Amino acid sequence: MEEKMDEKIEDILGEEFEVKEEEKPPASEELPKDNIELLMDVELDVIIELGRTKMRIEDILRLMPGSIIELDKLAGEPVDVLVNNKPIAKGEVVVLDENFGVRITSILNREQRIKSLR
Repeated sequence: MEEKMDEKIEDILGEEFEVKEEEKPPASEELPKDNIELLMDVELDVIIELGRTKMRIEDILRLMPGSIIELDKLAGEPVDVLVNNKPIAKGEVVVLDENFGVRITSILNREQRIKSLR
């Protein structure tokens, strides 16, 4: 049988206080088993990146309605799906009624996600 021992702890001011063993919750009661359920209604930013380019300030100042900016991706090439600015998938652009959408074609595995962060 385990012997219950009191533990002395210092607070941030350096003063000691006691924590009785029976006051500590058992490890199994500290967190719910399905912690992911706590996060299911959290909203995250999802960005679909069609492409990127670099432009000089001079060229940006010349932009006007009708200007075309060439991107680094080819037409028909998969677009990047980012969640909180981190790439998680690739997809293809589709049209739904009058809106654009993205059909997910592949999910990045852990190694690919880590590589893309570098």
